[in-house]
Amino acid sequence: MRAVVTGGAGFLGSHLCEALIARGDEVVCLDNFLTGDPANVAHLMEQPGFRLVRADVTDYVHVAGPVDLVLHFASPASPIDYLRVPIETLKVGSIGTLHALGLAREKSARFVLASTSEVYGDPEIHPQPESYWGHVNPVGPRGVYDEAKRFAEALTLAYRHTHDVNTGIVRIFNTFGPRMRPDDGRAIPNFIRQALAGEPVTVAGDGKQTRSICYVDDLVRAILAMAGSSESGPINIGNPHEIAMLDLARWIIELTASDSDVVHIERPVDDPTVRQPDTMLAARLLGWSPEIPVEEGLRRTIAWFREQDERHAFTEPPLAPERTQAILNG
Repeated sequence: MRAVVTGGAGFLGSHLCEALIARGDEVVCLDNFLTGDPANVAHLMEQPGFRLVRADVTDYVHVAGPVDLVLHFASPASPIDYLRVPIETLKVGSIGTLHALGLAREKSARFVLASTSEVYGDPEIHPQPESYWGHVNPVGPRGVYDEAKRFAEALTLAYRHTHDVNTGIVRIFNTFGPRMRPDDGRAIPNFIRQALAGEPVTVAGDGKQTRSICYVDDLVRAILAMAGSSESGPINIGNPHEIAMLDLARWIIELTASDSDVVHIERPVDDPTVRQPDTMLAARLLGWSPEIPVEEGLRRTIAWFREQDERHAFTEPPLAPERTQAILNG
C-alpha cells in the first residue's frame, strides 16, 4: 500500500510511519513541525519507501501518484500545545481535516481520522461507550481541541455519506511511549522527567482523577487494524486499565528509583475527573485488545527517557537548521 500520514513526525504519527514501513508499505509523511520533530522519523529516511514532506495540511494538500490510505493524525495533542496555539489547533481540525478528506476522495483512498477521548469532555457516563455524546465545555480553555475533533468527526461522516469516501474514525484515549516530548505537559512524560531529575513530581489537585493509559505499540496495532477494515466507527482505542494520577506518580517514582516527593499543584480548568474507554467495539469489530502490560510500557518509556537524558537531549537545542534541511532533503 501507499499511505499518507499527516502529522507523521509527531509522537503517534512517527510510530505509525515506522509500523507501515516495517510491514512493507510506502509512506508519505506530511508535517509542518509545529509540534512534531523531523528527528522522530530521521531513522526512516534511509528506507526507500519513506518520504518526508514539510507541509501544512491547512493549506492545499497535493500528493502525486496513487494513494491507498490517508491517516489524518495532524494536530497538537496536549493541553500545553493547544493552549499555546489555539487557532492552529482549530484550523487543523477543521480545514486540515477538509483537505485530508479531499485527498482521500481524489485518490479513492481509505481515510482514518485520529479523533480523541476528549470528545467525551468531563464524562457523566463511566466508562465511556461510543454511543455517549459527551459533556464538553465549548468555551472552556480545552474547547479548541475538543470542538475541533468533534467537528472533524462530523465532517468525516459527511464525506462518507455525501461523497462515498471510505472513512473510519478512532477515538484515541491516553497513550504513552518513547518519543513523547519531555516538556509537552502531559502527565506521564512530566512525571518521568521530574522523577529522573530528582525534582518534586507535580500532581494536579488531589490526584484522585483517573486516566486509562495505553502503550503506543498497542495503539498502532489498533490503527492498522482499523485502516485494514471497512468499519466507519467511531471506535474507542485505549487500555481500560484505569489509574488515579496520584497512584501513577507514585508508581513512576518507584520504577525510576527516584527520591522525588509528590507535590500537589492547582488542577487545570475543565480537567476530566474520570476517563476510561469501553473497548467492546474494538474487540468485536477489529479483534483488538491491548497486550502490553502498563508496567512494561512504563519501563520501556522510562528507559527511553533515561537514554535521552544521558545524551543531554533535555538541554541540547533543537536540530540545527542545516540538519533539519538535510533530513527533509533525504
